[in-house]
Amino acid sequence: MLFWIKNAQKVEVLIMDLEFDVKVTPGVLYDFKIQHTYKKPITILATALGFFSIYLSFVREDYKLIFLFLGIVFIVYEPITAAYHSYVQAKLTPAFQAPLHYRLCEEGIEISQNGEVQLAKWDQCVKACNTRKSIFVYTSKVNAFIFPRADLGNQTEDVIAYIAKHVSPDIMKIRF
Repeated sequence: MLFWIKNAQKVEVLIMDLEFDVKVTPGVLYDFKIQHTYKKPITILATALGFFSIYLSFVREDYKLIFLFLGIVFIVYEPITAAYHSYVQAKLTPAFQAPLHYRLCEEGIEISQNGEVQLAKWDQCVKACNTRKSIFVYTSKVNAFIFPRADLGNQTEDVIAYIAKHVSPDIMKIRF
């Protein structure tokens, strides 16, 4: 449990190991892919170029349809491909067919499924961030543990506090 006092300093509370199950769905993967993709400068630039192209289609008399078409393509390409890839990955990856069991402990994040257990130590975590729907703990630039808030239920604050306790404040980017 995480408590806040009036001057916004957190008070640490002893938390035991946390355990929960997560079902990875296309929606969960889509949330991750969109969050991950729109942090990249090239995607932000492509989206800005898309809006600029649409603006040019209204301002310029020549090539009006070309600018409009290019603008729409630049803006909708990434979300559509992310949705498609999320759906395919969720349906074709065997690990996503059954719920994943997570245990947050002093050593790290333990993930288990079908009798197999893997442990990622806390010092392997390179970033922790979130969206309104999920919490992500990255173990590399592209790999992350995904904790959907819907699956965490009333443990959401406890999970955030546990992560904050074990990772460096420099990599903790979780907004409440």
